Amino acid sequence: MPTPLIVSALLGLAVGIVGMILYQSFIRRSKISKLEAQAQESLRQAQKEEQNIIREAKGQSQKLLDQVRKEELERKKKLQELEQKNQKHEHEIERKLSELTNQQKELDSALEKLRAEESTLSEKKKSAEELLQKISSLSPAEAKEILFKKIEEEYQEDLMKHTEKIIKESQEKAAIQIKNILAEAMQRYHGESIAESTVTTVTLPNDEMKGRVIGREGRNINAFEKLSGVDVIVDDSPGVVILSGFDLIRRYIAKLALERLVADGRIHPTRIEEMLSKAEEDVNKMIKEFGEKVVYELGITGFPAEIMKLLGRLRFRTAYGQNVLKHSVEVAKLASNIATEMGANSDIAKKAGLLHDIGKALDQEIEGHHSDIGREICKKYNINPKVTAAIESHHGDKPFTSVEGIIVYIANILSQQRLGAKREGLEQHIQRMTNLEQLAMNFDGRGYWLAMQAGHEIRVVVNPGKITDLSAYKLAHDLAKKLEKETDITGEIKVNVIRETRIIEYAR
Repeated sequence: MPTPLIVSALLGLAVGIVGMILYQSFIRRSKISKLEAQAQESLRQAQKEEQNIIREAKGQSQKLLDQVRKEELERKKKLQELEQKNQKHEHEIERKLSELTNQQKELDSALEKLRAEESTLSEKKKSAEELLQKISSLSPAEAKEILFKKIEEEYQEDLMKHTEKIIKESQEKAAIQIKNILAEAMQRYHGESIAESTVTTVTLPNDEMKGRVIGREGRNINAFEKLSGVDVIVDDSPGVVILSGFDLIRRYIAKLALERLVADGRIHPTRIEEMLSKAEEDVNKMIKEFGEKVVYELGITGFPAEIMKLLGRLRFRTAYGQNVLKHSVEVAKLASNIATEMGANSDIAKKAGLLHDIGKALDQEIEGHHSDIGREICKKYNINPKVTAAIESHHGDKPFTSVEGIIVYIANILSQQRLGAKREGLEQHIQRMTNLEQLAMNFDGRGYWLAMQAGHEIRVVVNPGKITDLSAYKLAHDLAKKLEKETDITGEIKVNVIRETRIIEYAR
């Protein structure tokens, strides 16, 4: 190859290499410029973010500082309030301490005076005793008795007033507590009353059936009365036959049997005996169901089947027109509620309330008071001795051995004395009222006397010229005590002694 061409090629190669170097250098410088620009931009962004962070930090720091200052002010304020309260309490304590100190000084002073007076009275008493002994030649005991009588006579009115005040305050406090307990117990129980008479009416479909009930020559009616133990009264009343008898169970058996005989239409002695026997079986089942029902209703467990049968018999027993089973359930609920309010054993009170008249189930067959019969029944069937003791004393005629016994006594009175619970004959009512008035007649100074509110209140109007106010208080007290001893009325008898002076003049 010729030399010029080589030189040209080398020169071209050199120029290309130089150009390549220069181009790469330009490219590197451009990249470096871009990187520097990016670095500058990142630096500016970082500086900007740094400023924002610093500004936010300053804001948060200021907020925290303000909050700390606010909390500090609140704490200072609370501390100041506490200091003020403490100062106030300290002043109050100091004031009360000062008052107590003054009161103590006054009490000490009064005590010294009382001691001095006591010493003076002792000396006077000693002198009086010596004087009495010298004058009458009495012994110290006899002279002391005379002296006490004299003091009692002189201060009798003050003593009576003070005693009356104490009794009144005690009665008011007790009355409030008793009313609260009884009101709560009575609100929690609302009972119903049932009164049954000694006769039962059986309706007949027509008057022709009366002749069939009587039978030929009275054969049917005689057999029915003999087998049932009740009297059958067939009178002119249309469509009815009356069964009469004091035993409610027998009367109810007779009623069921007669109703079935009338419905069946076949009435003769053999059929009567058959129907009475079946009715008796049905009534015995009913009696058991009655007893089980009340025990279940009251939530009582542990009673033997014999006790529940006796309870069922009480459904056919009345006292003063009050159904004994209904009354027993009522007493059980009242006693349980009262025991709960008083903190006593409600289970014992409830069981004793239910069983308190259990003796009436057998008192027509066994001699003795129903309380004693009930006690023996409970002993026979291993009833809790506390329940047995409460049953024995439920009329208050025997000592109470537990608070539950007192509660049953109160519940029994509540059930008996509520309006409409008891019913008695006119003759018994008049006799009781007359007896009460005769008791009041035995006191001197009376004007006239009157028994009121079915014998639960006595009003005695006295002669003001014969009896003083103090004597009237004593008369009321003595009459109340006499009524407690000599009457058997359950509940409370209010004694009103009225002493009044009226002066009347006429201007003409």
